[in-house]
Amino acid sequence: MAETLVDIADHLLTRGPDPALIGGRDRTTGRIVFPCPADAERFEAVELPREGRIWSWTVQRFRPKSPPYTGPESFEPYAIAYVELPGVTIVESRLSGFSFDDLKVGLPCKLVAEVFAGKRSYAFAPNDSIGGDGA
Repeated sequence: MAETLVDIADHLLTRGPDPALIGGRDRTTGRIVFPCPADAERFEAVELPREGRIWSWTVQRFRPKSPPYTGPESFEPYAIAYVELPGVTIVESRLSGFSFDDLKVGLPCKLVAEVFAGKRSYAFAPNDSIGGDGA
């Protein structure tokens, strides 16, 4: 993916060959959230793990209202999941590379950078290196 793409939103994803999501660690409680809030006094930016498991999922089968949806004019259904980054937090993400028929809770996945609506974004894709189905 070209490094010159504009990000879909600021401060979501690191740059480089192995991107990571940028979460925020509450300086008082240690709780980690995503995305990192803009309050630098309260939250410290931290890189989140790149691997996790599907915690919950659904398939978006119709084009969402616009605004806020800014995706391509030609709509194709896509999967969305909450992905558990073990011991850290749960993040919402598009899924990429999964067959809708094979989706289930516990499937291992890994973070990937991808282009969405002409901008650099992220998704989670199958991660066969973790093994098992988590069920």
